[in-house]
Amino acid sequence: MELKKDSNAVAIDMLLIVHSEKRRAAQATHLDSQADPGALLQNRGGFQGVRNGIQKWKELERNGFQGNLPENHCLQQPQVITSYDNQGTQLTVEIHPQDAMPQLFKKFSLAKRLQGDKNGNMRPRQPGGKDAHVYPWDRSSLKSMTLDLQHFEKLDASASQVTVKSGLDELVSDLLQEAHSDLERVRAIWIWICHHIEYDVEAAQEKNHQAFKPTDILRTQKTNCDGYAGLFERMCRIAGVQCVTVPGYSKGFGYQTGQSFSGEFDHAWNAVYLEGRWHLLDSTWGSGLVDTSTSKFTFLYNEFYFLTHPALFIEDHFPDNKNWQLLKPPQSLRQFENNMYHKSEFYNKGMLSAHPEVPMIRTVNGKATVTIESCAPTLFMFMLNGKQEHGLLSLRKNGMKLEVYPPTMGTHKLQIFAKGNSEIYSSVLEYTLKCNYVDFSVRLPTELHQPVGPSWFSEQMGITKPSHPDPIIHTSDGRCSISFGVEEGISVLASLHGDDGLITEEMQRRYIFQLNRGKRTELKVQLPHAGKFALKIFVKKRQEQGNFVFVFNYLLCCANTKVNWPVFPESFGNWGQDNELLEPLSGVLPANRNIAFKLKLHGIAKALVKGQDTWPLTLNPEGYWEGSCNTAGCQEVYVMVLENANHNFYSYILKYKVNDQ
Repeated sequence: MELKKDSNAVAIDMLLIVHSEKRRAAQATHLDSQADPGALLQNRGGFQGVRNGIQKWKELERNGFQGNLPENHCLQQPQVITSYDNQGTQLTVEIHPQDAMPQLFKKFSLAKRLQGDKNGNMRPRQPGGKDAHVYPWDRSSLKSMTLDLQHFEKLDASASQVTVKSGLDELVSDLLQEAHSDLERVRAIWIWICHHIEYDVEAAQEKNHQAFKPTDILRTQKTNCDGYAGLFERMCRIAGVQCVTVPGYSKGFGYQTGQSFSGEFDHAWNAVYLEGRWHLLDSTWGSGLVDTSTSKFTFLYNEFYFLTHPALFIEDHFPDNKNWQLLKPPQSLRQFENNMYHKSEFYNKGMLSAHPEVPMIRTVNGKATVTIESCAPTLFMFMLNGKQEHGLLSLRKNGMKLEVYPPTMGTHKLQIFAKGNSEIYSSVLEYTLKCNYVDFSVRLPTELHQPVGPSWFSEQMGITKPSHPDPIIHTSDGRCSISFGVEEGISVLASLHGDDGLITEEMQRRYIFQLNRGKRTELKVQLPHAGKFALKIFVKKRQEQGNFVFVFNYLLCCANTKVNWPVFPESFGNWGQDNELLEPLSGVLPANRNIAFKLKLHGIAKALVKGQDTWPLTLNPEGYWEGSCNTAGCQEVYVMVLENANHNFYSYILKYKVNDQ
């Protein structure tokens, strides 16, 4: 459009460029165009602003503007007028001196790259009602849209191997070779950043908020969260995908449970527009983690932060604009501070919920209880103030239950860990315990390891149908008998542990006597005194080399102070798995007495008892070896067997002590 006045008039060339990008991006584009900021006249009322601008120009012209304008307003340079209507439509007008040729912006190509989507929309739409997800989480998916991660396998492998050759444009072009949709374009960019850009810990510790330029990030391959988000946005724009950077608060590196947030925002992430809806992601946290003890960054890809369900994303991300929560109803900052923080591994390992749902727990009568629900059997462990003590953790098919008894009043840190397919336990929850009372009657043995009681895990390890399914066994006389099925080819080992130091390591197994009857194993236990003991159960496949593996333990409790049971007889290595001892079970025999023996021994040619003299045992019709001996003049008594009738030497299988006379 051209407006003429007379031969001395100024020709006005209007170039209409209509886009629909956010004002921030539109402004950035104009600043990039190197237009004089003083010449940018913006009016939010729509095209009327252009008319007002032209009227203002005419007034200047009537007032002799040719000789009265400041030097930087000289009409030898094109002047720019920009206006927006209420829907964000942009109109830009360039005014040139007479006889000058109309020109587009010098960097219009960059503006075109920043237009955001294939439809020429340069100003990303603000999130609205159709973008919002219901809060709290409905357990339907960890993602904000339906994804088949297997579909990305080839794309992920390709994107992770792309290298930087020159600049950002070529990098994005290389990444998009295998991408055929906006979702795949975003995925390729995400994978590349998460596998190539390292978090700059030093810059974060120095609170260095300098702007990391994309060229510098590509050169050093290090940046802070602002740099991650800015690079991601820039690459998405080049790829033609709408993307914005979202600043806010986070429960990230250095976060303390119950912490409040104020002042400057400490984090930045991104929102991308896919399939008609906004979605959230955080490439900083997707790339790896910082070890709090060493302050070193480690690449450790985390799928959780790619298109995370907003009801889960809000647990550790609070945006400056509540609309970018993508939630209905949105959460307040106070709710964000007080809500329970489930770490990403909580959901990665298949957990659904935890109770209590607040980060701070006050004990009741000296005890705090935590339960977790999971969608599959999961192994758990806990630490109270950095130690695996003062708690009872029992496994369930759909989670676990933990009872904790803090040893002192005051504040305590409780951490809960879970184990997935790897051998590593990952932290999933942290609580702060407030304890104002200590129940000293519930003092637990230090050697009580986790888990307590039989579970799906012990069944998986070959121990089935236990006689005592509960983790705690109370005995009034200090004795108990525990039995369970044992799968074929599995060996079982048990040991008893207390805290008083009276039981030496070599005596730990002497208070347990193991009997094997067919496919069931029985453990006869006699406690040395009153108190609480950990009965540990270990298993091992007989055909495999290596040590026994801990499976679970029982907590044995006895309040009877008169209890004082002796040890069982000592068994030697060739005491057979299927052997059975009926009597005598006490490992300490009285002096000067006749003692009856009854045993079931398999594959034995002869058996005898040796003390001061030798007494043979005979095999009865029921298959038991029977006989007796006299302990006069003896300090020790042995049961010996001849395994083969053709042999002429006997082997020791049991050893008894005799009381002093």
